[in-house]
Amino acid sequence: MIRVGVIGTGAMGQNHVRIYSEMNNVELAGISDVDQKRVEAMATQFKTKAFTDYKKMLAEGLDAVSVVVPTKLHKQVVLDALEAGVHVLVEKPIADTTENADLMIAAAQKAGKILMVGHIERFNPAVIKLKEIINSGTLGKIVSISTKRVGPYNPRIRDVGVILDIGVHDIDVISYLYGKKINSVYAIAGADIHSFEDHASIILRMDHNFAGVVETNWLTPHKIRQLTAIGVKGVAYLDYINQTVQLHDNEWIRKAKVEQSEPLKNELTYFMDCAANGKSPNPCGEDGKHALEVAMAAIKSYEEGRLIEVG
Repeated sequence: MIRVGVIGTGAMGQNHVRIYSEMNNVELAGISDVDQKRVEAMATQFKTKAFTDYKKMLAEGLDAVSVVVPTKLHKQVVLDALEAGVHVLVEKPIADTTENADLMIAAAQKAGKILMVGHIERFNPAVIKLKEIINSGTLGKIVSISTKRVGPYNPRIRDVGVILDIGVHDIDVISYLYGKKINSVYAIAGADIHSFEDHASIILRMDHNFAGVVETNWLTPHKIRQLTAIGVKGVAYLDYINQTVQLHDNEWIRKAKVEQSEPLKNELTYFMDCAANGKSPNPCGEDGKHALEVAMAAIKSYEEGRLIEVG
């Protein structure tokens, strides 16, 4: 029985609470939030203990915790959890700066505990299927992967722009599908309805001229989450929302068999397995740091109007 807690019960944190409460061999030992009324109501609903001070919850003998607080708070909460001897899943992006990401990674290594980063799209069944297809060689050598992640602005997002909030998903997925680190970034972006950038077009380059393109904004009135992978033998079209993958080549248009499921449930189930069995997680802290480095480079690129090398 894994004893798990959730720190932060906002929109995303509530889903962590719900899923943990439904798991076998997992005890939702506590939830924490600075909003006392909300956390107490949720604790009653999910039959667990409520805390307004997460440090008091960490002292309850937890095995693992989800950290689902604003990005600027990630570093301190994660460091406190690791110091308490708890395995950590922190929502993306891993931190607000790469320096803070390094501190978190080093603390996890020192504590001998798991630090997993919640890049949820890696657990989307469509992404898992496309990774299998790419690895099988069905599409041949992949030369370009492009994504479109657009939709209306969510007013609760105030501390970061569209690149760090949602563009980082596709930065990570593109690196994951290629199995390569991103070397350089060029971005064009702007802020029209938000204090940070609310639209961006990002070009990513990897070794051997492998390319990635991320289009993202908070200006489109309807949500689109799509990816296209171009190989020398064919093209794959992926829809994150519908969890579909369609393959086109010179002979056929085929729909891949994808067993649909909730990505967050897949992610948290995997995290619990890692925590229970001492497995190294994927994505790990270093993966989260790389996605953050690339996103920060994209922000610097559009601010300075030039290509930025990563790392």
